[in-house]
Amino acid sequence: MAFRAGYNSNVVATSRTVGFNLYGISPGISYYHKSGLYADGTTYYSQQYSPNFYLSILSGGYMKTAFKHWSFLTEYSHYFYSHPGSAIYSPYTNNLGAFNYFEFKPITLRLDYYFYFGEKNAHRILPGVMFRWEKKNWIGLDRISFFPSFSVLFGSERITADYKFYPDYLQRYQKNQTLPPNEQLPLYYADNKTVFGLMNYSFSAPLSLTKKNWTVLVSYTYNIPRALPDEDLGLKNGGYVSLSITRYITF
Repeated sequence: MAFRAGYNSNVVATSRTVGFNLYGISPGISYYHKSGLYADGTTYYSQQYSPNFYLSILSGGYMKTAFKHWSFLTEYSHYFYSHPGSAIYSPYTNNLGAFNYFEFKPITLRLDYYFYFGEKNAHRILPGVMFRWEKKNWIGLDRISFFPSFSVLFGSERITADYKFYPDYLQRYQKNQTLPPNEQLPLYYADNKTVFGLMNYSFSAPLSLTKKNWTVLVSYTYNIPRALPDEDLGLKNGGYVSLSITRYITF
């Protein structure tokens, strides 16, 4: 079992799925069974939102090392929004994920797939590469790890490409002249379509310090969002610093 607390500043969501910035803390608890099954619960706190604990995520999954160089993880997560207002609204409240790790020391190749669903559905594919440097029993610590990584996010999104007039525009317009405002017919409609493509580049530089059952992780991540075809993207390039402290309990 692991207890942890994290701090995030100026986040641009890598997956572009949640769609809001974070500035606050994220306490959580995880349980890992020797069979490979695990469960996790995390809640997010920020003074930017009301209520301050605006989001909680419950996850469960299974991890396994299948072969010498390949391990994988499957997971289901559900998002609980305390106050789904416009500032933190997301049409995705569930996530199914499959994560693959191909390790050839000191390089690890990663390929993740996510399926988000709720009011809308979306697919995400995240290939990445990570370099790992590790030093054990050094300067009073059990282990120091530095593992910079680079990843590219591809995905699908339902967007409004354009607005079009109804084919019977003239008839609708003429009929609206005889109707009260609250009963008038719409003259145009949103032309929605699903597009797939490049969504984000991400660079990350985490540093992990371990002493007995305690681990401190400090990381800097920089995201470069990219708009999908015909998408009006409001996110800008940005980075964030995160700090997490984890306490492991074995029983």
